[in-house]
Amino acid sequence: MKVTFHPQKKVRIEMLPLIDIVFLVLVFFIYAMLSMAVHRGLPVVLPTSSTSKIDKRLVLSVTVKADGTIFLDQEKVMLEDLSALLKNRANGYKESGVLLFGDRNLSYQQLFRVLDQIRIAGLQRISLQSEVEQ
Repeated sequence: MKVTFHPQKKVRIEMLPLIDIVFLVLVFFIYAMLSMAVHRGLPVVLPTSSTSKIDKRLVLSVTVKADGTIFLDQEKVMLEDLSALLKNRANGYKESGVLLFGDRNLSYQQLFRVLDQIRIAGLQRISLQSEVEQ
């Protein structure tokens, strides 16, 4: 009786499932980083807008709560000191901008006082933040 041996195939790692997993992990990390970039302000109830977009190139975050307290990057500041602090923090950046988080129940007058201080600091790129309307 003649016994024939079949040559064994070489073991190899399939690349297609590996590529799928790598892309899935990459998408997860990109999505996680983009969602973290927005949360530089303090939690306030933002107004809603159907056309709101997030500008990722902005540097500073100003939050105005409903009671009128102002925060610059989570540090409580007075309205009178806001323009000087913004000038100091934006000094080294060419295209400095401000993410302005204003509470939904904030009056226009309080919001415009903060906007005036931002403009006095010489910052022209101001982005009013809102939530996407559902």
